Amino acid sequence: MKKRKVVMDAEGIERSLTRVAYQILEKNKGVEDLVLIGIQTGGILLAERLGKKISAIEGVPIPVGKLDITLYRDDIMRSGKQRALGKTDIPFSLNGRKVVLVDDVLFTGRTIRAAMDALMDFGRPRLIELAVLIDRGHREIPIRADFVGKNLPSSQSEEVLVKLSKRKTSDAVIIEETF
Repeated sequence: MKKRKVVMDAEGIERSLTRVAYQILEKNKGVEDLVLIGIQTGGILLAERLGKKISAIEGVPIPVGKLDITLYRDDIMRSGKQRALGKTDIPFSLNGRKVVLVDDVLFTGRTIRAAMDALMDFGRPRLIELAVLIDRGHREIPIRADFVGKNLPSSQSEEVLVKLSKRKTSDAVIIEETF
């Protein structure tokens, strides 16, 4: 049996993304040399949305890329599951750029470590920052987000699900606990 609770609705997600967009602009003093990279799969749509928000605020387009980290994961051999390879699409140079990695949920930190390893194969950014919609704690690696939509304390037995759609109307963050 599963118990589900909606902890953030579509409006809450949009407000959080707007706040994160302004925080990114403030910390980076504008958009010069700024790029966003969404981590496959959950971070891609969020990076695109943040890019649109920042572009609307600043009046200039923001480069947005997609990063698949499958081959960089430290659990690829241990899990026993075959993971489908996604597509990495970074159609711009990362050299000397300010890169904001974007993901939906920050949990153990292992996904972010893999993403940073993968990024280095594409160049040498000036700096790497992390933006996440949800930070649920339980780090196994000393990684923290620079920009957080919502801190959501959770237990290890709970799963945090981020549901995003192109239309945005059915977006939600759900905590699911299995009994």
